[in-house]
Amino acid sequence: MNLILFAPEELARPLAPGDPRAEHLRTTLRRQAGDSFDAGLVNGPRGRARIDAIDAAGLHLSFAWGPIPPPLPPLALVAGLPRPQTARDILRDATTLGATALHFVQTEKSERSYASSALWRDEWRRHVIAGAQQAFDTRIPEVTHGRPLRAALEALPAGGARLALDPYEATAALAAALPALVAPCALAIGPERGWTAADRAELRAAGFSLVHLGARVLRTETAVVAALTLARSRLDPA
Repeated sequence: MNLILFAPEELARPLAPGDPRAEHLRTTLRRQAGDSFDAGLVNGPRGRARIDAIDAAGLHLSFAWGPIPPPLPPLALVAGLPRPQTARDILRDATTLGATALHFVQTEKSERSYASSALWRDEWRRHVIAGAQQAFDTRIPEVTHGRPLRAALEALPAGGARLALDPYEATAALAAALPALVAPCALAIGPERGWTAADRAELRAAGFSLVHLGARVLRTETAVVAALTLARSRLDPA
């Protein structure tokens, strides 16, 4: 954890001894009473936290906050609903790379049972928090799951750049589209079995251009990391 994040409702109570953050502070960072560490408020400011005392109730903390970071240029990922383990990787790594919205959608080739995974009840938030902590950032993305592809596309902000990864019908590389990228930017990637002709028609009707990442066949989570890295490098100010 490069940054330890807290929800607003956690600030007024001790950090319980069994909380993974408390264990990280005590065993990995070797922090004791009187020591400080980097902390952040989810979707709020960064700052420093001080361990005022440690007792049976846990770590008693006080906080000194800095300014709230400015918003990131909007970068949404629309992904065909993958298997839960792949979704966990995407939730974490896409957050680390600065995605501002993650929409996991049902497509013609999506496995329907993935939408009922326990991941989507409450676990998903833990993975985006881990991604933000890795990035030393407080901002976490909007996350949705289970909507049909068309509904998710219709809900995207108007304007900007819209690109869909497709190794079969794309005629241009994502890298070639980078000079034209403007926010809000939306990237779409199909489920692990790819887009269907109907999916491609919906994407094109929503203003998406099909692009590829080269001739090599990538895992879904690898393609997400590569595409978001390229897009964020273009959208972020120098």
